[in-house]
Amino acid sequence: MQVLLNAGRFTAPATGESRHWTEELRVESLSIGTYSVPVNGSDTQLPHTEDEVYVVTAGRARIIADSGSAEVGPGSVVYVPAGENHRFVDITEDLVVLVVFAPPEYSRAPRPPDAA
Repeated sequence: MQVLLNAGRFTAPATGESRHWTEELRVESLSIGTYSVPVNGSDTQLPHTEDEVYVVTAGRARIIADSGSAEVGPGSVVYVPAGENHRFVDITEDLVVLVVFAPPEYSRAPRPPDAA
């Protein structure tokens, strides 16, 4: 067992950055991380080669994807299949998202140079 004490908590991006990503756990079958985007930040992520589940722990935004868009807030859970373009926009409150990748992030393809 492993308890992730800081997962799902907001972390301000470094100076000059528009978002913050921290991988909290990586095992053979999945990885978990926390994605923080402040109100004045931007989500510039590229599609991943792994399935993703987003659990919004704080903040409000809209997620847009190839398959549609939806308003999200605390308690929202979003599934995004591997390869689908998606991003958070219209961030009205600092957004914090717990992200679960299966299999682990970038295990199917190398990490692009500008990836989140």
